[in-house]
Amino acid sequence: MTDNPASAPAAPRADQRIPRTVLSTVWVLIIGGFAGILDTTIVAIAIDTLAREFSVPVSTIQWVSTAYLLALAVAIPLTGWAQARVGGKRLWIGALTLFLLGSVLCAFAWDSTSLIAFRVVQGLGGGVMFPLMQSLAVQAAGGRTKGMGKMMAIVTVPVALGPILGPVIGGIILDNLSWQWLFLVNVPVVLVGIALAAWKLPDDSARRTRAKLDVVGLLLLAPGLALMLLGLSNVETGDGVGSVPVLLPLLLGTALVAGFVVWSLRRGERSLVQLRLLGRRQVGSASAVLWLSGAALYGAMLLLPLYWQVLRGETVLAAALLLIPQGVGSLAARPIAGLLIERIGPRVLAMIGFGVMALGTVPFALADPGTSNAWLSAALVVRGLGLGTVLIPLMTVSMTGLSHDEIPQATMITRIAQQVGGAFGTAVLAVILTTMLDGVTDAAGATDAFHAAFWVATGVSVLALLASLLLPGRGHDDEPTLAEAELAEGKLAS
Repeated sequence: MTDNPASAPAAPRADQRIPRTVLSTVWVLIIGGFAGILDTTIVAIAIDTLAREFSVPVSTIQWVSTAYLLALAVAIPLTGWAQARVGGKRLWIGALTLFLLGSVLCAFAWDSTSLIAFRVVQGLGGGVMFPLMQSLAVQAAGGRTKGMGKMMAIVTVPVALGPILGPVIGGIILDNLSWQWLFLVNVPVVLVGIALAAWKLPDDSARRTRAKLDVVGLLLLAPGLALMLLGLSNVETGDGVGSVPVLLPLLLGTALVAGFVVWSLRRGERSLVQLRLLGRRQVGSASAVLWLSGAALYGAMLLLPLYWQVLRGETVLAAALLLIPQGVGSLAARPIAGLLIERIGPRVLAMIGFGVMALGTVPFALADPGTSNAWLSAALVVRGLGLGTVLIPLMTVSMTGLSHDEIPQATMITRIAQQVGGAFGTAVLAVILTTMLDGVTDAAGATDAFHAAFWVATGVSVLALLASLLLPGRGHDDEPTLAEAELAEGKLAS
């Protein structure tokens, strides 16, 4: 007999493969949720066309996007309560059905007012779909935290495909079909998603509870978020930072959200959104970084199409095609990030991702009218690699160690953080760009304006890189698994 440790058998590695049943659930969710993400990017490029179709100013038809955004903000905080009340499967099918109804109604809109109203219906469905998709995927994994990075790489595929396919499909539709097809294109996708959900999603009706709706919390948080996003979106549409349309809703919204924070902390587990979870390092740090990632992601989504169209003179469809390399990079990064998170941990992976994003943005801050499109396309691939990397560790770490019933709460918190961060980042870059473009009549002045905006976008990525130091490192694996967390929760309750 020998005590030589080298001769001892190696400990078996934890199985990081995702079970087929979990993969089945994830792909059903992706197919259904893809229409919602696709729709956002399709409609974004059609604002000018819709304004001409309905003979209204762009400032009016811009509410087609704004109303959808505000409806998302109202619906997101309801997701956790609704899932506990009716069950995840039923809620998912209901959200898809509501989104389908909104899409059909939008296609039959007779004026700008009806179209805006029907976009609210769409937004309410989408606001439930987005956080619920992540919750159901993580819950399907049960007690497995190993391999969650790979699963998140799959769940976030629509986030990468939407910016690639949405503008291209929208451009093709606008060039060859009537505007109604911008919304009717959702119908077959959602119908397939509903059928697959009814067939394949596990029945979770046994987990339903008689949870009471936190009415006070809803009356504080839902309009608070909507007003904050309205104020920030008014900045994007051209109102000055100090104007009434910006300051009034922003201040009112901030006051309501602050009131909700106080209410939620006092109410504890009975709150509409359990902000106490922010006290857990993984949820709190991931939410903070997701806020910055939203600013980096959505802010650049405003800049890049405008850059190609304003400075390069490209058409809407050509600009959409030129943005494809970023989506390709994002798609390519996902499987790699899913593997790396288990080896180097979420903190290092997120820092690498934001660093790569910053590197991919710098060439736009330095480009001049003679810079080749090929070079800028290569920069977009690099930027896409960073984008595709950062979401995986952030989504994964925010779910680590949570019980089944805490997962919907964490997804609402992180979704709200990303949504508000995205609106803030877009507003900041819109102010910089519009301020510097005001009165500019030559190409040099316009180039300087875009340079400044892209430098700020780069700076946001660097700030997110630094904030990623707050994330757990590789040692996050010592967090309890979902099953262990639920067992501990049950013991405490007994």
